[in-house]
Amino acid sequence: MALNSLERKALSGLAMLYASRMLGLFMVLPVLTLYGQELSEATPLLLGVALGIYGVTQALLQIPFGSLSDRYGRKPLIYFGLVLFLIGSLLCAFSNNVFGMIVGRALQGSGAISSVVLAMLADYTREEERSKSMAIVGAVIGASFVVAVVLGPIISGFSGLSGLFWFTAGLALVSMLIVAKLPPVPDARVHEERQVKTSLIGTVIKNPFVGVLSTGIFLLHVTMTSVFVGLPLILVERGLASEQLGWVYGPVMVLAFIGMAPMMMFAEKRQAQLPYLKMAAAFMVVALGSLASYSGLWFSAFALWLFFVGFNFVEATLPSLLSRRVEPGVRGTAMGVFATSQFLGAAIGGIAGGYVYTLAGFLGIAILGVVANILWSVMLLVLKSSPQSKPA
Repeated sequence: MALNSLERKALSGLAMLYASRMLGLFMVLPVLTLYGQELSEATPLLLGVALGIYGVTQALLQIPFGSLSDRYGRKPLIYFGLVLFLIGSLLCAFSNNVFGMIVGRALQGSGAISSVVLAMLADYTREEERSKSMAIVGAVIGASFVVAVVLGPIISGFSGLSGLFWFTAGLALVSMLIVAKLPPVPDARVHEERQVKTSLIGTVIKNPFVGVLSTGIFLLHVTMTSVFVGLPLILVERGLASEQLGWVYGPVMVLAFIGMAPMMMFAEKRQAQLPYLKMAAAFMVVALGSLASYSGLWFSAFALWLFFVGFNFVEATLPSLLSRRVEPGVRGTAMGVFATSQFLGAAIGGIAGGYVYTLAGFLGIAILGVVANILWSVMLLVLKSSPQSKPA
């Protein structure tokens, strides 16, 4: 069955909204610690806090935003979240002090509309078309990350860090226009599969799949965010001009998606996600060790490609795997725990990355990532013999 005209229009609008929102959040990742050194009172630790602080407010507010949208409607909550994101972007653009940057980034993250946008998509779509629609939005998120890490360095190279945040403020305004152009929203419905029931959180966490996969997404984002604390700095040290970072990130990210595709295909075809997750973790371990050990620019680019092959596979596989391995009645709660873990990982990754970089440079960040991925691989062994490793 194909999407009807209402579903197509809503899906295209919400995908554009998600894309502009993710661009605004992700573009700062590859450049903040590099250009942020010009801020007064900046240190690697404080820049790491600025990089990851959005994850704290995202983690704290995703569930409240979703619940309030059930009561007061989707569009008002999305507008409110975008206004918070706009204010945070403007504060960052005007800041010449690292503490102003931290507050602005926290405000950016407080516009936690992701859960509302997905609930709105569920309102628009028929149940039989919902999975397809969610998959399209997931692909848009992945593509947004690629575009963001390319655009961020290019825009910063022309206009500095303040220009980058003026651009993200503009994206917030574009997002508001997109929301205004969306078709009339059907009455907000509380979708059982999307509800987070606080009474079930303890039970859900005891489920091996929920516990291990949520820990996995947490450690994955600890690794990714901490890597971006030191990565721009070492690439510049190895001979790359700061304005050229995007021209390295772009091909690397595109080729990483191409490299990930066979893994996704074989894992799905053989129903062998767990072995491929271990392989992806091994890719990241090897890549981090190589980035820390060898200083050649071309070799660094290859190691970065290997890292993102592993990262992209894990990032795409975990939510899909989790949604299929829990009962529909607890799926919303399980995904809420998962999303909270993801954002907390980004927050702690920025803070830990800044602290470790201060103590031991990029070698310390690499060790942090290696330990996280080895721990993650060991935890996957729990699922191998778990009776809940069968689809529910």
